[in-house]
Amino acid sequence: MAGISNCIRDLRGQHSMTQQDLADRIGVTRQTVIAIEADKYSPSLEVAFRIATVFAVPLEQVFQYQPNQAGKTKR
Repeated sequence: MAGISNCIRDLRGQHSMTQQDLADRIGVTRQTVIAIEADKYSPSLEVAFRIATVFAVPLEQVFQYQPNQAGKTKR
């Protein structure tokens, strides 16, 4: 399945941070953090960079893109 996944919940745990703490630091609601963590919402690029900055890690460590494998032909 195509889409963006993330490890925000794990990073929050490593930093002893609640969803509300993260939401306050990146300027979104707790509900938005919940949706991002559940892979139900992909944040804007700006919010994604804010999240990575809060945890002091590269963006690629927070978010992973899984391209859609359906429709690919074998070679």
